Amino acid sequence: MASQMLAEERRGRVLEFVRLRGFASLPELASELRVSESTVRRDLDYLEETGVTRRTHGGAFYTGPSPKLAHFDVRQSVEWDKKRLIAAAVGKLIEDGDTVLLDGGSTTYELARVLVDKPLQVVTNSLPVAMLFSARENVDLVLVGGYVHSRSGVSLGPYAVEMLSKLNVRRAVLSVAGINEYGYYNSNLLLVETERGMMKTADEVIVVADSTKFGRTSLARLCDLGEVNIVVTDSDIGQQWRTRLTEAGVRLVLAGADDCGEGSPDKNHPS
Repeated sequence: MASQMLAEERRGRVLEFVRLRGFASLPELASELRVSESTVRRDLDYLEETGVTRRTHGGAFYTGPSPKLAHFDVRQSVEWDKKRLIAAAVGKLIEDGDTVLLDGGSTTYELARVLVDKPLQVVTNSLPVAMLFSARENVDLVLVGGYVHSRSGVSLGPYAVEMLSKLNVRRAVLSVAGINEYGYYNSNLLLVETERGMMKTADEVIVVADSTKFGRTSLARLCDLGEVNIVVTDSDIGQQWRTRLTEAGVRLVLAGADDCGEGSPDKNHPS
């Protein structure tokens, strides 16, 4: 029993060390815990099985639950299984070497966890997302600056938009609070302004939203339905919305349904 308690305590310390840094090497962990690297490897194998870390050559990355910000605490239990399916589906659309822009939504954070092993150029306005990629040797990371929203840990507003105007990405992945026949919505005016800047800098715009977001609105409208290229949602979306999106020229990807797409996959990003 004592040895079991010791192992659990040690794994807890390993996890906390990796979580705080985003990445930790085997020598760092062995030195911090005063144990052998072989013991650390066994602990990391165990933690990887639980999904909170991911092993890589010479160490491990943190891939555990979202950070303790109000934005994530409120949303973490809401449709989380659907969000993970959506993140996995979007991950299949992202190719090695892509330049990808990720906003600060809870679904895009799940996507960042999926992408943590890919060689990418990542642009983000999210501090939590940036932390996941910050120690990756095969990721070029650009953090967009500006006013930082304390509840979500994302930078917003005119400074962020100005920086975005000087960048170009292949794909931008945006989360929304609501979708109706008039378009996509979010709950913060500065966020919508920033996301419009993200859309302008992207060759392809992907919106991620679970099926509960359809038929809902929020404070500020982002854009029309047809102004994005791809919408990724779960298979609980109704037929009415499937038809409405495809008629607007949007490619629809249903997560968990063999990630099949409907609509036009080759639609150019609108000007």
